[in-house]
Amino acid sequence: MASASDPLVAVRDLHVTFTGGARPVRAVNGVDLTVARGDTVALIGESGSGKSVTLRSLLRLHPRRSTRIGGQVTVGGLDVLGLGPRALADYRGKVASMIFQEPLLALDPVYSVGQQIVESIRRHEPVAAAEARRRALQLFERVRIPSPERRLDAYPHELSGGMRQRAMIALALACRPQLLLADEPTTALDATVQIQILLLLRELQREMGLSIVFVTHDIGAAVEVADRIAVMYAGRIVEEGPARTLIRTPRHPYTMALLRSRAHGALARGARLQTIAGSPPDLAALPPGCAFAERCAFAQDACRGQQPAAVVLAADHQARCLRTDATAAAAA
Repeated sequence: MASASDPLVAVRDLHVTFTGGARPVRAVNGVDLTVARGDTVALIGESGSGKSVTLRSLLRLHPRRSTRIGGQVTVGGLDVLGLGPRALADYRGKVASMIFQEPLLALDPVYSVGQQIVESIRRHEPVAAAEARRRALQLFERVRIPSPERRLDAYPHELSGGMRQRAMIALALACRPQLLLADEPTTALDATVQIQILLLLRELQREMGLSIVFVTHDIGAAVEVADRIAVMYAGRIVEEGPARTLIRTPRHPYTMALLRSRAHGALARGARLQTIAGSPPDLAALPPGCAFAERCAFAQDACRGQQPAAVVLAADHQARCLRTDATAAAAA
């Protein structure tokens, strides 16, 4: 039985390998992640770094026949990887729920959004259809969908991108989950709507005491919503710490390169953005040492021969790098 002081999410040595192709693809390689109750953790990194694969593992959404999952995933005291089919169905939506990147694909096109929320509520709670619809209307009001009564009867294609994403958030919150998983929920939206959705998520998190794991490519979005940031590369978390600390004093070369490669206020008009040289490694043939070594300006022979252990930089900040002394000197 989990106590209130225990973290809501505890992931230990998570490995995810996809076996459906010609070669096994090691998409996640020993991820450790803890999410406290009421906290928001952002996973950032390039495409293919393992962010979404890690997130979907918390709901066990990967196809069973072509996926090998190892390690331990505990959410709210439940052993997620050990849940049977019925217990897993009860867990999804009630304990943990997800906001998908593209709601037009995630929502069922042949049912109105209201019907889908009502169905979700009645699947997990013994309430009448009228009561479930009343709660769905309250959720639409809470996520600030205009004309909520009319929009409840709308089909997904009849809503704008911003309203579809708000409807997806309402669906995810329908059964009052403890954990909300957000897989790049603002990628398909324009800048103004992105900000509105981010502020809405932060407001709902504070009101409802949610824990959130938020996947994004956008470092600015991560800083806006997250208490902590975990940087992923080649299926591993290479640096983790409080959002402000990690942005101001990054210590892993990959984190430093990510921050330099973004547009920001200090960048002179007309100046070229810095890029990260090279390409991400082949996840079907990972090197024995640090996966970033071939792209890293600080790399030495030792980096290519062994996996770096986590270096504790502060009580709440760590990086997997053999050259944190050199990165600290470079940042000074």
